Amino acid sequence: MERCPCGSEKDYKQCCGPYLSGQADAPTAELLMRSRYTAYVKHHIDYIEQTHDLGERDEESREETRKWSENSTWLGLEILGTSKGSAEDDTGTVEFIAKYKQSGQIHEHHETSEFQKINGKWYFKEGKLYNATVVNAGPKISRNAPCPCGSGKKFKKCCG
Repeated sequence: MERCPCGSEKDYKQCCGPYLSGQADAPTAELLMRSRYTAYVKHHIDYIEQTHDLGERDEESREETRKWSENSTWLGLEILGTSKGSAEDDTGTVEFIAKYKQSGQIHEHHETSEFQKINGKWYFKEGKLYNATVVNAGPKISRNAPCPCGSGKKFKKCCG
């Protein structure tokens, strides 16, 4: 049994697997959200793109999505709340936190996503990110010092 990455207690083949393989469509906004998270974990970029609102797809975001998916170690999904999004609704929202590790640091992606059902199928419409306050516990970095992210740029031209 392979536990599904979406956080359910179900086996992947009985949970998000049928959605990612195209055997079934997610019947609710929350299940689409969970399956999209699973697609990031499994680097299934086609699924992420196919479940994105038709008017918002572009090649640049596909490449950024691929990089984020592949350069991250996905640590878990927490659903904080939902509004509408049932099989009977045409719109829904899901608030969630996706935890991931990148370049040795753990990050939390906190978002409220809006979903819309078109011709009986759910699509991700847009998301609202919540920015966390970042507190630097280490020494202050000079504006002209090399950026600690490893980009090779000065801190002021990069993460500063």
